[in-house]
Amino acid sequence: MSTASPRPTPEPPSEDLRRLADAVRGGDRRALARALTLVESTRPDHRGRAGGLLSLLLPATGGAVRVGISGAPGVGKSTFIEALGLHLADAGRRVAVLAVDPSSEVSGGSILGDKTRMERLSRHPNAFIRPSPSSGALGGVARRSRETLLVMEAAGHEVVLVETVGVGQSETAVAEMTDSFLLLLAPAGGDELQGIKKGIVELADLLVVTKADGDLIPAAERARGDYTAALAILAPGTGWHPPVLPCSAMTGAGVAEVWQAVLGHRSALGSEGLAAKRSAQARRWMWREVEDGLIAALRADPEVAARLGSLERAVASGRMTPGEAAAELLRAFRPPTA
Repeated sequence: MSTASPRPTPEPPSEDLRRLADAVRGGDRRALARALTLVESTRPDHRGRAGGLLSLLLPATGGAVRVGISGAPGVGKSTFIEALGLHLADAGRRVAVLAVDPSSEVSGGSILGDKTRMERLSRHPNAFIRPSPSSGALGGVARRSRETLLVMEAAGHEVVLVETVGVGQSETAVAEMTDSFLLLLAPAGGDELQGIKKGIVELADLLVVTKADGDLIPAAERARGDYTAALAILAPGTGWHPPVLPCSAMTGAGVAEVWQAVLGHRSALGSEGLAAKRSAQARRWMWREVEDGLIAALRADPEVAARLGSLERAVASGRMTPGEAAAELLRAFRPPTA
């Protein structure tokens, strides 16, 4: 359950915000870093300014290819993203990477340091990497990841790669903020195929078997065949059939083919399909903001706060059902009128 404060109304754009927005649109990397820090901030006095900045930047968004990338720990997400990012950056494309890390329980900051694990890409003049703490948010993405993505687009990045914390039933929110969703898989099939989460496979637009090099090439090929066969059963009957491609981030083999498959998926969507997909994502985003705001207001309500401790103890001891306790909290709640 979110504990964030209710989101203030966006401030009318000040001259300072206008200058910051202009600098972001002009490609100023320091201004971009400042803008992202503001957007990701949880301080109540920053939320209104962040809303005003996003309003100024919104007309400059929407032009990037948005790619979400997920996979189990150890599958090589950061290594793959660096290889794909370098392929695109070397070709002259401006690439942004939003690397969502698990959060430190002490500082709240990122603890994996994706920027240091993508050292070559981080030095490329056409690339920008933003580690972002997940802050305990479900979905494997930070609570403000969507806003961060928009700021990166406004700064002129042509491709935005979003790396999630991990993979599982709850780590699928990235599919709701990107155009194409890539699921990375280890080069092993057979019995390990049973460990795949059906839901996330059905969400994937493209499956990539990583580490397809050296002695693992035969295993990667077997895995590709296993996953291709599984998709015939798991994948819904749509016009796009998710391909399964082998790839080696170490040698670069298959990286170009993965990117062409991303473009193929985008072409299959078409301009109308892409617009419809993004519109649906924006509507879901709006309702998530509504839900987060209502939960935050509920927790901040003094009547709710006065009863919360005793109700939680009653539920924990079995003297009251969770449904009864929730109903009592909702009856005590007095939503703000403004």
